[in-house]
Amino acid sequence: MADLAEALRQFGTRYLAQHTLSTAQARAWRAIVACRTPALGGEQLACDHCDHCEHWHWQYHSCRNRHCPQCGTRAKDAWLQGRVAEALPVPYAHLVFTLPHSLNALYGVHPRWVIDTLFAATGKTLTEFAANPLWISGAGNATPAFTLVLHTWTQDLRRHIHLHAVMACGALDREGQWHAPTRKPDFLFPVEALSHVFRGKFMAALKAARQDGQLSNDPQGHDTAWAQRHKALYRHAWVVYAKTPMGGSAQVLEYLSRYTHRTAISNEHIMRITEREVVLSVRADDAGNKRRVRLPGEEFIRRFMLHVLPSGIKRIRHYGLLASACKTMRLAQARQALGMPVVQAKAVESAAEFMCRVSGLEVLRCQRCKVGHLAVAQTLAGHSRLPAPGERVNRRPCRGPP
Repeated sequence: MADLAEALRQFGTRYLAQHTLSTAQARAWRAIVACRTPALGGEQLACDHCDHCEHWHWQYHSCRNRHCPQCGTRAKDAWLQGRVAEALPVPYAHLVFTLPHSLNALYGVHPRWVIDTLFAATGKTLTEFAANPLWISGAGNATPAFTLVLHTWTQDLRRHIHLHAVMACGALDREGQWHAPTRKPDFLFPVEALSHVFRGKFMAALKAARQDGQLSNDPQGHDTAWAQRHKALYRHAWVVYAKTPMGGSAQVLEYLSRYTHRTAISNEHIMRITEREVVLSVRADDAGNKRRVRLPGEEFIRRFMLHVLPSGIKRIRHYGLLASACKTMRLAQARQALGMPVVQAKAVESAAEFMCRVSGLEVLRCQRCKVGHLAVAQTLAGHSRLPAPGERVNRRPCRGPP
């Protein structure tokens, strides 16, 4: 099967002979290779229509690692359900803040600092613009509502550090009044102005961090290299890209969910794995055309490992009205100002109930006889210790009922 786990299994030994994994990379590797295999344990589901159907199958557990392409859908759905009550009945804008590639080397040795500074510079830039009456009519220290999502990759797995920002068009002032954008309801801020302020904030933080000794391993930390990079960063256009404004809450939630739990590579993009290489399908242009990228197996793994985040880094962060410290009270004020009905307590339903409600599909109905239901016949405990990267994982299915 052509997927990420198979690429790690096939080319892992050769890659590990030349490379050392960080703790986070080793943890991700173990989880991805073991995902939905007997190594993580599972349950044997058997049809209860025992007189006429002998169907059974094993259902193995997911690893739930955020870098695993097999686990993103469930995490995305859970995240999406939690955001339903937070959407406001206003247009939303999607902006992308990108770091110049000349900072990639610094990211390689100080990823945590670069990520936190990128979030801080972007968050402060958007907050200041939202509080400016020039862009939000009558705002004056009003509070916006936006979410930032970190991505570090291109489709062919090169390093490309950027944030997706999804922001409500408007802001809430201290008196509980909602203010719309000055120019038109679905236009927030000019991207050129955003770019200049964003660059200024990041560069100021970069200079301060060097003075404070926070970037001791910076490969361009010596005076000459620092000065050259500093000039290059100011010459470079720091791109802030504004995509087509989105519509109402349903559309924005569906749209944002595409980005929140996306991994560096999805299994759908892996077309084929040969003895020497991995063949990827990537986007060729904005029209949706595709092209093929062929990577040697070890190079494919190297590129994927570039995007394993350090432990404890949050890829999704909420600001303004969505910040956890004030979300309950301030969102209620925003809903009231916008004339929204009071949010009712959300009904909690299982995945099986959800599938039955929206598609009429009973996920526990036996697909062979269409009469019986699947019930747990046996359980399998997972390994107490997952095999280290490069070790073989037992992928053979367990035996069926005696």
